Amino acid sequence: QVQLVESGGGLVQGGGSLRLSCASSRRFFSVENMGWYRQGPGKQRELVASITGGGDITYEDFVKGRFSISRDNAKNTLYLQMNSLKPDDTAVYFCYIRAKVAYYTGYGDYWGQGTQVTVSS
Repeated sequence: QVQLVESGGGLVQGGGSLRLSCASSRRFFSVENMGWYRQGPGKQRELVASITGGGDITYEDFVKGRFSISRDNAKNTLYLQMNSLKPDDTAVYFCYIRAKVAYYTGYGDYWGQGTQVTVSS
């Protein structure tokens, strides 16, 4: 059983910063990809940033230069540092990991429960 627990969301004024964390309940045998998605009010879920098992990072254009994704393998934790926040960044943020829990298993897709980020103007 894998649980991803997000934290760090909240209410912040425009221009402010937040740091989201996503802690895994267990270590993975192999990680293919991990990332952060978000779903704003009345919108579809969209990718924000991702990092491969090899460390390649991708950012969507709307967060480039403002957000930074990172991981701490020793703590089994994924982070999203969000700076220069805008009201349009208001959404529920979800972490995602595609990984193997053991050498004999296939890759599974795991999601956190989401954390609300609200940016006031």
